[in-house]
Amino acid sequence: MNVIMVMYDSLNKRMLEPYGCDWVKTPNFSRLAKKALRFENSYVGSMPCMPARREMHTGRYNFLHRSWGPIEPFDDSMPELLKDNGIYSHFITDHYHYFEDGGSTYHTRYSSWELVRGQEHDPWKAAIKDPDIPETVNDTGRNHHNWTSRAHMPNEDDHFQNKTFKLALDFLDENNTEDNWFLQLETFDPHEPFFATEHFREMYAKSEGAHFDWPPYRKVEETEDEVQRIRMESAALHTQCDENLGRILDAMDRYEMWETTMLIVNTDHGFLLGEHGCWAKCWLPFYNEIAHTPLFIWDPRSGSSGETRQALVQTIDLPATILEFFEIDRPQDMQGIPLRSVCERDEQIREAGLYGMFGAHVNCTDGRYVYMRGPAGENAPLYEYTLMPTIHGNGRSFMSHEKLATMELSDPQSFTKGLKTLRVDASNISHTGSTTQIKFPTTLYDLEKDPEQLSPIDDPEIEERMIGLMKGLMEANDAPAEQFVRLGLAD
Repeated sequence: MNVIMVMYDSLNKRMLEPYGCDWVKTPNFSRLAKKALRFENSYVGSMPCMPARREMHTGRYNFLHRSWGPIEPFDDSMPELLKDNGIYSHFITDHYHYFEDGGSTYHTRYSSWELVRGQEHDPWKAAIKDPDIPETVNDTGRNHHNWTSRAHMPNEDDHFQNKTFKLALDFLDENNTEDNWFLQLETFDPHEPFFATEHFREMYAKSEGAHFDWPPYRKVEETEDEVQRIRMESAALHTQCDENLGRILDAMDRYEMWETTMLIVNTDHGFLLGEHGCWAKCWLPFYNEIAHTPLFIWDPRSGSSGETRQALVQTIDLPATILEFFEIDRPQDMQGIPLRSVCERDEQIREAGLYGMFGAHVNCTDGRYVYMRGPAGENAPLYEYTLMPTIHGNGRSFMSHEKLATMELSDPQSFTKGLKTLRVDASNISHTGSTTQIKFPTTLYDLEKDPEQLSPIDDPEIEERMIGLMKGLMEANDAPAEQFVRLGLAD
């Protein structure tokens, strides 16, 4: 038995045909939905990129203790557990954050790994003088490393996403008859900048004007034409993601892998393209365009296909699902729940889920209501707990000397295997966008009546119930006491 996980970054649920989109071409996602199960209530957990990946390894929320960071010495890593139990784990990616100081301990958990270079800010090719950059709508798109990399991709086969999927196809060509392996195929696309090849851009109308495929993280200030233009660029990249997904489905057909291979197709989060008058993610509350994610699973044991599942599931459930598939016991610290019963009979496995970003709003949903809780006053007290003092920002490198000067040893937490950790003052944190997110008020939404989250409701009874669910989940996660104080939830 084998598992393939195809993971995208910032894959938008609302831009996929099987989730109701009627203008972005994603026929292979529709093909997948006919073969696999489509999950209707899949939510993020820890945000953004690397916190989500840590959940993929550990199966537990980490955003209440730590911002963007690497795997910790006390973490249980799903691919490493596979490796230790005789399951070969291979990692193929163009997601360059895995290889920065702030995330550099993930890839070595696998049996083997391959990296394709050139995404976003990746300092891949040397260019001492500035590359040729066209006129852009704003300065966000004028990135030295990105345009240097683009110049080294003259053909479609040179595009980082295409090269990443080609490596996966090579793996399947060589290993489709082997048993007991896990392949994680992960592309940074369709994360911004929306750099699709011309073949896909030509499928969508392109407006005249300055180049615009890299939205800023702020309110929309661009013209309506510019907003529409960047949506077309994003659509082109989603269609490119779709075509490469089709190559994986073709390989599974060609090698008759469906009876022995679980297939998971997922993402870390979505992305705002002008909804709520905003671009991007992280700097504002995690509306459902960001937090409510697409998820497809084919489990050969149940053989269920072409159906939907309504049960509330989260990112933390995926490593638990993979370990259970290989009949490997879950570590005691893993909070995720295997999705076998959901796949088989849509069993409800949790009453509510928690999600958010370190130092920002903490959010809770039961599938109908979403409760976004901001700080009760000043965003303090706030501490990070770590034995790996690297971080996102400042070159995605080490924590600053000023932050490290505040560190002190903290008592072990329930999941640190008896190890003390460094407790670092994070009350002036800014690298995750939390300083802008906390400016938004605490809000409660009824998704049944207001699926677009345009009108918060005022219902003290429902809010009290959601607070109870939130506190229970925080306590189960062994959230530090100061988090309850910060949010005004301390007894």
